[in-house]
Amino acid sequence: MSSFRVEGGHQLNGEIIPQGAKNEALQIISAVLLTEEKVVIHKIPQIRDVLKLIDLLEDMGVEISKIGDESYEFKARNVNLEFLDTQDFKEKASALRGSIMILGPLLARFGTGKMPKPGGDKIGRRRLDTHFVGFQNLGAKFNYDSKTSFYTVDGRNLKGAYMLLDEASVTGTANIIMAAVMAEGITTIYNAACEPYIQQLCKMLIRMGASINGVGSNLLRIEGVKSLNGTEHTMLPDMIEVGSFIGMAAMTKSAITIKDAQIKELGIIPDTFKRLGIKMDFIGDDIHIPAQDHYEIESYIDGSIMTIADAIWPGLTPDLLSVILVTAAQAKGTVLVHQKMFESRLFFVDKLIDMGAQIILCDPHRATVIGLDRAYPLRGITMTSPDIRAGVSLLIAAMSAEGVSTIHNIDQIDRGYQFIDKRLNAIGAKIERINS
Repeated sequence: MSSFRVEGGHQLNGEIIPQGAKNEALQIISAVLLTEEKVVIHKIPQIRDVLKLIDLLEDMGVEISKIGDESYEFKARNVNLEFLDTQDFKEKASALRGSIMILGPLLARFGTGKMPKPGGDKIGRRRLDTHFVGFQNLGAKFNYDSKTSFYTVDGRNLKGAYMLLDEASVTGTANIIMAAVMAEGITTIYNAACEPYIQQLCKMLIRMGASINGVGSNLLRIEGVKSLNGTEHTMLPDMIEVGSFIGMAAMTKSAITIKDAQIKELGIIPDTFKRLGIKMDFIGDDIHIPAQDHYEIESYIDGSIMTIADAIWPGLTPDLLSVILVTAAQAKGTVLVHQKMFESRLFFVDKLIDMGAQIILCDPHRATVIGLDRAYPLRGITMTSPDIRAGVSLLIAAMSAEGVSTIHNIDQIDRGYQFIDKRLNAIGAKIERINS
């Protein structure tokens, strides 16, 4: 288990470029299975989950060439469906939650799919019902072996259908879209997720020859086509990284510029950090955060305590609530952070309290943060990262603290942030990777 040794109290200065979006990458890379023609994808983040998915596709027979630091060429001409029955596939796919994204393309192009129950973060219950019910609406038939936790899906006669999703799941919507693009007839998806990642997938599929209307809304109309062509695609910068860097700059009193942040695709993320009192300037698609000794949380007009909560797009992504919570710990003022989606994602708050933060964990979904206004610095401690987003939040806390912190289980951080220690050290951080 690898660890970070973080020497806190150092201000950062300089420019940083966000990686490609992890949540977009998993679905975009899976979409290469929809065609036998060449697909070139740029800005692929070099992180564990994404590289594992690429390795899985290669094991399935997809021809893959790395043509640049973050660019790959894919040709899914000779997909080996027999690999899906191997123990190797079961082990690799079950270790990667993103592997569920290959199921929709497999059903669309080959009429069959198999999948072990995927793993992933320990952040609470994460249902797959949206994916599976969507496939069933298209006519797929499921068989689940409870002894092996293995799903076998027959999708030989997919037909378009109307469906109202019970939740606007990003991955569920993406998987259903990929299954529907070659289903016979018209598919209508209401309450579809409409995050920029979904819009990116739809735009890519349209370039490949798919017929999709309503992109950017929660009502999609897909007319099935016989086959899809190759294409070239560039992924968006990761909005979670952009938000993490904004919070990091504020906590460490640093002046940094986030390059090519694609500001129009960030939704209310910048405004949410502004509500914490963080100043920022937009220069083209770059975000400059000046060094700030103090930042003050807004109150509502009647003076009551502000609440920041996650919501489906265009609301605030739940992946940033951990960062917002830790950033508020050194602001002036009080905020209630309400994490609605996952019941275990706030279970890293005890580590921040040990560092000296004033936080009341009200219940598994809500925490009240009483900002210290830097009157009392956080102190370095030894801690363990429970998941990707909590991990980077603890890293931010450690960088702003007095003394030295040790963060164990940083493999979790590596799953979501590429070369994060090297990139931050290049602008003034003091992070040492300790491999055990």
